[in-house]
Amino acid sequence: MKFIYKTGLALLGVVSMGIGNMTYFNSGDSFGGDFVPPAPTVASHRISNTFSDQDRFEVIDDNVNRFLRRNHLAGASLSVVKDGKLVFTKGYGFADKEKSIEVQPYNLFRIASVSKLLTAVAVMKLVEEGKVSLDDQVFGSEGILNDSIFLNYRDPKIERITVKQLLNHSAGFTNRYGDPMFIPQVVAKKMKVDYPVQKQDIIRFMLGKRLHYPPGTMSSYSNLGYAILEEVIEKVSGMDYELYVKTDVLYPLEIFDMQIGGSYSHERLDLEVKYYEPDDAYLVKDHMSDDKEVPRSYGGNDIKTLGAAGGWVASTTDLLRLVVAIDGFDTPADILSANSIKEMSTTELLGGSPLGWRGVRKSYWYRTGTLAGTAALVVRQDDGLSYAIVFNCNSWKGPKFANDIKYMMDRTLAKVEDWPDYNLFELKNQIKPLRRKTIVF
Repeated sequence: MKFIYKTGLALLGVVSMGIGNMTYFNSGDSFGGDFVPPAPTVASHRISNTFSDQDRFEVIDDNVNRFLRRNHLAGASLSVVKDGKLVFTKGYGFADKEKSIEVQPYNLFRIASVSKLLTAVAVMKLVEEGKVSLDDQVFGSEGILNDSIFLNYRDPKIERITVKQLLNHSAGFTNRYGDPMFIPQVVAKKMKVDYPVQKQDIIRFMLGKRLHYPPGTMSSYSNLGYAILEEVIEKVSGMDYELYVKTDVLYPLEIFDMQIGGSYSHERLDLEVKYYEPDDAYLVKDHMSDDKEVPRSYGGNDIKTLGAAGGWVASTTDLLRLVVAIDGFDTPADILSANSIKEMSTTELLGGSPLGWRGVRKSYWYRTGTLAGTAALVVRQDDGLSYAIVFNCNSWKGPKFANDIKYMMDRTLAKVEDWPDYNLFELKNQIKPLRRKTIVF
């Protein structure tokens, strides 16, 4: 009874937000690259915490709240899918501690390197459209990026780099010189360019150095590779990277809130959380200058330039809308072919990476994301469970923090005795005309 009452209240809230100003699209709609739907006043479907405020989920509430306290984290958002259905979505802690604003499932978080999964999906869409091949040469006069700005490279092995090698981190780049996406002062000085340092400047900076291994012979995690893929997507699609991803990947899935974020607090988007760092975090150089110092989470990192490698913001509900469309299960239908999904979830090199995903294990695929003020984990399991969890504060453990998150989530989800049979993704039906069939919980 408690759940039915709260569900009614939440539905009333959803109706009041949506009636009269929401743009609707059927899940089967497909937008061409030259069509840009008008930005809806209310974008992606927004679900409140009320729907998952049930006794059966107390173990999730207890464990996530304990995890926040133990790690001194501000807030989190968690969504869970079972057999293609959104069965749980809830926010914890604060989206803004100073204003005591609690996290809701529709809040947007920086998802850091989870952005790479989205970029990989975009590349595979272009492959299926016949606009590019995974084996296509990227650099050189015969390559995709044969513009004059990219032809002055030092190492002839650059011409051997393929699209697939950028996707699976085997193109020959390492961080021996430092991660080029996070050293704007070095790039600006070397390339004699003004701030902000552009993505093309970073790529040219690295083309002036030798590769650290022959392309395709080993794997070394590279943010730069995905920055280059952003250029590839723009060249072969003839569109801005973000616009292509939105129109050809996200909009057909009814995902409208996901977008490239900003670097500074004044660039916070509507519904975006505030980011926090550990109390003893130190200031760093602003990515726009040589002398100004700022928090790393607000100006230290250039979120827009990270773009395809780590610049997207999203809600956990929308992240799972994407995951269920590329998970290889029959329901709901995937937006990629079975061959493309198999390609993305396969590793060729020993210890290498799949395409977009961070790793593929015996019973699950996963994608992690870490930036100052952000930690994210997306997991797709073979048993039909998938989840996305994102925090607006990070740990000094950096990328290793994902291990703690995964351990907590494994123990937590194993204790949920039964999952509901409804699908919260379908709540959009409640704000369509009343003659439409409504959801029965």
